[in-house]
Amino acid sequence: MRKLPNLVWLRSFESAAQHLSFTDAAQELGMTQTAVSLHVRSLEAELGCKLFTRAARRLTLTEMGKAYAYSLRQALGDMAISTASLFGTETEQVLTVRVPMSTAGLWLAHRLPEFAERHPGISVRMVSNIWAGTEAPENVDVELRFGSGGWDGGEVRRISQERLVPVRAAGSGFLSPEALRQGPLVQILGFEDMLLRYLNAHGCMPLQEAARFAVDTTVAALDIVAAGGGYAVVVERFARMAMETGKAISIAGDPVPIDQAHYLVSVPARASSEAAKQLFEAWLEEVFA
Repeated sequence: MRKLPNLVWLRSFESAAQHLSFTDAAQELGMTQTAVSLHVRSLEAELGCKLFTRAARRLTLTEMGKAYAYSLRQALGDMAISTASLFGTETEQVLTVRVPMSTAGLWLAHRLPEFAERHPGISVRMVSNIWAGTEAPENVDVELRFGSGGWDGGEVRRISQERLVPVRAAGSGFLSPEALRQGPLVQILGFEDMLLRYLNAHGCMPLQEAARFAVDTTVAALDIVAAGGGYAVVVERFARMAMETGKAISIAGDPVPIDQAHYLVSVPARASSEAAKQLFEAWLEEVFA
């Protein structure tokens, strides 16, 4: 396989092919005309093929040059799109936010357009995790967690008050605590205490055999409930947003307050993202209030 030519040579050729002028290409690339011409000649020597026909004050592409310019323009465009999507453009601020998976899918994703409207110069790259308390990667600017707030390392700031509600398939009425207790139940792994807390608030204890399914996210639990697979106890804000966005579930009981909440966890910000981080965290406190 042929070795990929020098990228600077390729960029010089692509620009010269677009303008049909070494002078105009040099102006676009911030080089001298001599440098662009030398890069193109080096590329032709590397490929063993003439790409331009040179005449006095006139530059034209050979047939091979036309074909190569077309393919190269597409390749460079794909590179530009990939770079911008992963790292942002030079004029925008890119903020990486780590959020619990269920919070991301059932709440924050539906609210992010509001932030974009207020701050069009800030792009948000949202990554999610299932379990709270796992260490944030170094490139995370904002860390949001759900739990009791007792994590090691870094300061935490509570930004929400949460309540639990039972849910069932849409079109059905309220469940008595005893009916909920009997199941069938959809348990959320890592948050089995939600069912316990809800039933305890009504003087009941769950039955071990009542759990039909166990899943690791609230998203999956609500999908099973919507399909008629059983009942679940979930965070009220998740249930209400799911209903607002068309999920076929209904709230089947009165809410019960819990001491678990959403917290902002202190992570060191990159200097380039400090202002955007402050704006985003203030917005989070607003929408979770």
